[in-house]
Amino acid sequence: QVHLVESGGGSVQAGGSLRLSCAASGPASGGTYCMGWFRQVPGKSREGVAAICTVGGKTYYSDSVKGRFIISQDNPGNTLYLQMNSLKPEDTAMYYCAADSTGDTLPVYGGSWSESRAYNYWGQGTQVTVSS
Repeated sequence: QVHLVESGGGSVQAGGSLRLSCAASGPASGGTYCMGWFRQVPGKSREGVAAICTVGGKTYYSDSVKGRFIISQDNPGNTLYLQMNSLKPEDTAMYYCAADSTGDTLPVYGGSWSESRAYNYWGQGTQVTVSS
């Protein structure tokens, strides 16, 4: 079991920055394959924003945020961060933290960090609003 709690959302003007945090707890929190950030706006499907995966210690970003957002994790792996810089109005969304504890994000199993169905734990979300 992994319990995820996001924080750090809010309202900011275009060009500004925000840092989201995701606190992970529970007996399985130290055994995740990938942890990622997704975002969703009403009427659209959940979009993968960034992920950090233990296999190879790699980070991944969607093209829409590459160069502006940075995903990181503290050393014990209990907290996931998303530093969001140069924010744009199109970044406005509910942001969710997610964890894969089953390996479904692994390419060897046909998975991908950006597929929401590959994650089995989700936080409640934190709203980010960017005004022009």
